[in-house]
Amino acid sequence: MIELPTLPEGRVRDVVRAPAAVLAAPGSPVDPADEAVVQLCADLVATMRVSPGCVGLAAQQVGVAARAFCVDVSQHPKTRTCHGLIVLVNAELVASSKNEKGREGCMSVPDLTGDVKRATRATVRGQLPVTGETVEIVTDAFEARALQHELDHCQGLLFLDRVAGAHALYARKVYLDAPVEDDGAG
Repeated sequence: MIELPTLPEGRVRDVVRAPAAVLAAPGSPVDPADEAVVQLCADLVATMRVSPGCVGLAAQQVGVAARAFCVDVSQHPKTRTCHGLIVLVNAELVASSKNEKGREGCMSVPDLTGDVKRATRATVRGQLPVTGETVEIVTDAFEARALQHELDHCQGLLFLDRVAGAHALYARKVYLDAPVEDDGAG
């Protein structure tokens, strides 16, 4: 588990949907101690928490082109390794191994899911909001997929940019009360 600094109370934000331009905008590096960044991180967590099935959310998905995201796979049935709630800024993938295909969905692409190849083991390094402490997360399986999905959002990429082609896209079969994600994350 990662010891997260205390975040302020977050407010639920509207989730941006494709083809909104901000979803294709690479995020700018941010100051983890900046009040606006800390509030953004709190808002990401609050928005993720009220969205059924959601395991991650990136700043682009709430209309901000910044390198910030949250992930929490602790309640997902496909979870094997779990670090609890992860909130990172300025994160990057520093190591990965063996790609495997898996189904992903996204709150910003609510009508589709798709097969995406991602590393089954991943090491992600980033900073914690508030303190700026650098942390490194070594994980695998579903949590690794979720982290890579959110890192893609921070680079202006959707899972649609990673599917093998139209044959690997599927109409979403299950809709929940709110926009939802499948196996991907945000």
